[in-house]
Amino acid sequence: MQISVNGRVIEEREIARETQYHASRSLDEARRKATTALVVRELLVQRAQRLGIEQDGADVEGLVQALLDREVSVPKADEAACRRYYQANAKRFRSADLVEARHILLPAAPDDKEALAAARAKAQSIIDLLKDRPERFADLARELSACPSAKQGGNLGQLSRGSTVPEVETFLFQLEEGQLCPVPVRSRYGYHVLVVDRRISGRLLPFEAVHQKIADYLEDRVWRQAARQYVELLIGSADIEGIDLKGSVSPLVQ
Repeated sequence: MQISVNGRVIEEREIARETQYHASRSLDEARRKATTALVVRELLVQRAQRLGIEQDGADVEGLVQALLDREVSVPKADEAACRRYYQANAKRFRSADLVEARHILLPAAPDDKEALAAARAKAQSIIDLLKDRPERFADLARELSACPSAKQGGNLGQLSRGSTVPEVETFLFQLEEGQLCPVPVRSRYGYHVLVVDRRISGRLLPFEAVHQKIADYLEDRVWRQAARQYVELLIGSADIEGIDLKGSVSPLVQ
């Protein structure tokens, strides 16, 4: 069915061109997203033209932005609102937990069962030795580890969540300060012998350090909601054929 917005037909070639910008699980879903985007864009452009907003050589996005700047306004997030959000979402405003760790890597390809078994056995023997002689870790790392950190005695420095492979991270952030991991840890690189030298717990950042970030987030969230409602009002007041979109009845468009 032909798609039109207040009599203006959206051509098939426009939909085909727009579809590439809407990643989806299926072509039909991508086409619907593309068609919706084109309809909304056309509504906004028509509204801008009706209000006499000049394009002045700007692209369509510039014209749409000028319209939204004029028609969609939201209040600034005051300090009280920002403080309420800060207090209700304290976990979001903590500095990262850190660990200072060392490791010894015994390499093995993921699909090489013999190499994996040998690496695991070697890692376990190193762990058994380090239980009685923890001071030998650096020497063993320099001698046996396949990681560049071997030159530093296996020292990985300070690590935050997400800075190493998930398999290793899971163990590192469960170990106590000064603890040698009692089992070899397998990753895509082989087996690791791990020890955590120090844990540094994250701290709640002061409100003053995140006030502006919170204000920006709250204002953007409110603006997006207001923009969605504005588009729904345009849809409800428009003559749209070929696609069913959610709209609100309103005297917005005269």
